[in-house]
Amino acid sequence: MTYHSDSFEGIGVTNQVTVTDPGTLAEAGRIARAEVEALDLACSRFRDDSELAALNRSAGRPFRVGPLLLEAVETALHAAVWTDGLVDPTVGRAMHGIGYDLDFAIVVSRSGDLTSLTPVPAGGWQGIAVDHDERLVSVPRGCELDLGATAKALASDRIAAAVRAATGSEVLVSLGGDIAVQGAPAGGWPILVTDSHREADGPGQTVAIGEGGLATSSTTVRRWTAGGVEMHHIVDPVTGAPALGPWRTVSVAAETCVAANAAATAAIVLGSAALEWLAGKGLAARLVEHDGAVVVTGGWPGP
Repeated sequence: MTYHSDSFEGIGVTNQVTVTDPGTLAEAGRIARAEVEALDLACSRFRDDSELAALNRSAGRPFRVGPLLLEAVETALHAAVWTDGLVDPTVGRAMHGIGYDLDFAIVVSRSGDLTSLTPVPAGGWQGIAVDHDERLVSVPRGCELDLGATAKALASDRIAAAVRAATGSEVLVSLGGDIAVQGAPAGGWPILVTDSHREADGPGQTVAIGEGGLATSSTTVRRWTAGGVEMHHIVDPVTGAPALGPWRTVSVAAETCVAANAAATAAIVLGSAALEWLAGKGLAARLVEHDGAVVVTGGWPGP
């Protein structure tokens, strides 16, 4: 099988759309670029002109949002319910507290200048009010949303569905390693699961998926130093500090990319209890300990 791919940089990651019909690649690439651009404008917490930034500045007042941000907020709240709050979108201030308040490249470049660390617990997803019909979202004063655990995965799901509907081609979408597929070639799409989506030949495991989504959460890629302590970007909503636990990387396959990424993030936060939690959800997962030891659950294939 020959695959046809279009790759581009955006939202701080490498994005790729792959189809089996070469005649549909140009349209698939156009759809993917337009969706990523819309995602950045609606959901970025690094752009002062994004809708999310304006929502976070609304100081408790109902704020009318566009359809994409509304979907992203409702998706994040659903993930919070599904994970029992392990994935909480109200960690915006927590991210500021650990120094992740700008684009990651800038955070890394100033690591030596970050001399203090102020963990801030999540504001609590239950405090977010949404009026779907009026497209109004209310964020409590002093609380900030961060949609990083779900918005990119949502965009992957949306792009895959849009490309399939527009072209009829089997399609795989990867936004920074958040993967969604619609249709698949015989035997499924081969995917290398590793610590970083940028490591095309890195150590890991190649698996195949035929539907749904696959996502990896890792504490090894986005790391920097604040207050003399090494940080990573997956925070425990209870403490506001980077999650502690045995896993450096968790990969999950699920019905959607959103579900896969939410589950992978929740497993990092949950720590040693993640195996039982993932099994209870009926999810196939691959968990890598800090020393490189691999544990699988829910029907994930062995090495």
